[in-house]
Amino acid sequence: MILTIDALNMHRFPTVLEDMFQLRARVFAGRLGWDVTITDGKEIDQFDNMNPSYIVGLDDEMNVISCARVLQTMGPHMLADVFDAILDGEPPVRSPNIWESTRFCVDTQRIKSEDSKTTVSKATCELMVGILEYSKAAGITDIITVIDPVMDRVLKRSDNAPHGYVGKTVPMGKVSALAALLDCTDERIGKVRAFAGIEGDVMLDEDAAVAKIEALAKQPPMPGVTDPQELQTYFDEQIAEASSDKERSAVLALRSALSMRLPSALTATI
Repeated sequence: MILTIDALNMHRFPTVLEDMFQLRARVFAGRLGWDVTITDGKEIDQFDNMNPSYIVGLDDEMNVISCARVLQTMGPHMLADVFDAILDGEPPVRSPNIWESTRFCVDTQRIKSEDSKTTVSKATCELMVGILEYSKAAGITDIITVIDPVMDRVLKRSDNAPHGYVGKTVPMGKVSALAALLDCTDERIGKVRAFAGIEGDVMLDEDAAVAKIEALAKQPPMPGVTDPQELQTYFDEQIAEASSDKERSAVLALRSALSMRLPSALTATI
């Protein structure tokens, strides 16, 4: 399910946004080693204050499993003001019809049990479809996106190959970064849908999303859990004592599964 969040409805989804910013911290600071600022376990930058749109993938428990940010290019944006080395002297892209997609990431821990019939996860492809369909509906003709070589291969494998590139590839943290162009056409959307076997509307209605979040929040605590804070302490201890990445991942997966049932208790930084 894909939920779109912008300046008009963001007040309705504070828990979704917090979950999204925490995922960005885990991916861009942890997995990719980018030089980003982490505050209270969340990755938030100056472009989040410029009224972007967020395309957010959610599972059945309304956990964030993927996300991306879409921002117009007529003003400040990442390729022009942060990743300008990629441009290699070329002027930044400025067009009301070309928007920038950044902070594309997928929670590999939450979807690791996903039964995907392709080499690219369905959650990844659904997020791609969500970005393209949202953009096309908004009158955006092309998306420019800063990606690493791994994501470039993912795009190509999912029948979503860029139709062009801007500038050059430059070092960025543990990986390299480059800028790719994707046209927001029915043909491209259809190819990604066909590749992943995605049928029907992927977009989640805003009111339906709020209703589901409220319903989940009203569910009683799991049997046997009388003190959520003790449960949080237990998770913290297990993470600290984990002797391998596999053990730590197992603890994080369990905590994620319980986070919607006990949201007030399970808020420590992952």
